[in-house]
Amino acid sequence: MNYLRRRLSDSNFMANLPNGYMTDLQRPQPASSAAPVASPAAPSPGSSGGGGFFSSLSNAVKQTTAAAAATFSEQVGGGSGGAGRGGAAARVLLVIDEPHTDWAKYFKGKKIHGEIDIKVEQAEFSDLNLVAHANGGFSVDMEVLRNGVKVVRSLKPDFVLIRQHAFSMARNGDYRSLVIGLQYAGIPSINSLHSVYNFCDKPWVFAQMVRLHKKLGTEEFPLINQTFYPNHKEMVSLGEGSGHCY
Repeated sequence: MNYLRRRLSDSNFMANLPNGYMTDLQRPQPASSAAPVASPAAPSPGSSGGGGFFSSLSNAVKQTTAAAAATFSEQVGGGSGGAGRGGAAARVLLVIDEPHTDWAKYFKGKKIHGEIDIKVEQAEFSDLNLVAHANGGFSVDMEVLRNGVKVVRSLKPDFVLIRQHAFSMARNGDYRSLVIGLQYAGIPSINSLHSVYNFCDKPWVFAQMVRLHKKLGTEEFPLINQTFYPNHKEMVSLGEGSGHCY
């Protein structure tokens, strides 16, 4: 930089330049050009590189968490309707998940609007049964083994969080009726019951992805080629011959 400054300040060097060359540098700048001097301050958040990216990511996470908390507060703590279920002192959150995750510790000490306690009830689909009426009444029965003792009781959750698949190919692994019952009872859910029920059938989900693939194209929404058969009989083709099938 010092070399360039010396060369540009040399009168002999400037005199040997072609006519009109670098005249913009020699021409005095108008007064209005002083305003853009402060413009570098605008991209300063991005100048930090990774810091700016992680800062934006952190803000997005905070906003998402705040939105989830607001949803929980509105549907569980908001209004007088929730008081009839969980009482004024606490709101009941039913978490449907396997016992390897203790959800009660994540909500320990947490309060809705700073004054309403959150009581967590956790069970698997296999431990639940429910009855729902068209007039809005419902009751959830929970049977859980704790410390080797079978605990059976009824509860009315104000909110539900589903962290377990509602359908599997295992024996007695179809719990879609419980998802329908939760929807019938009108119990608010963090992950919508509509999406939980749709994901019980993977081909149905893939069909929705095929629709998006056709709409957006391969570049925007690439998809693995698959073939759907309504049953196992259509998966194997047989040809009849004179001796045996092949």
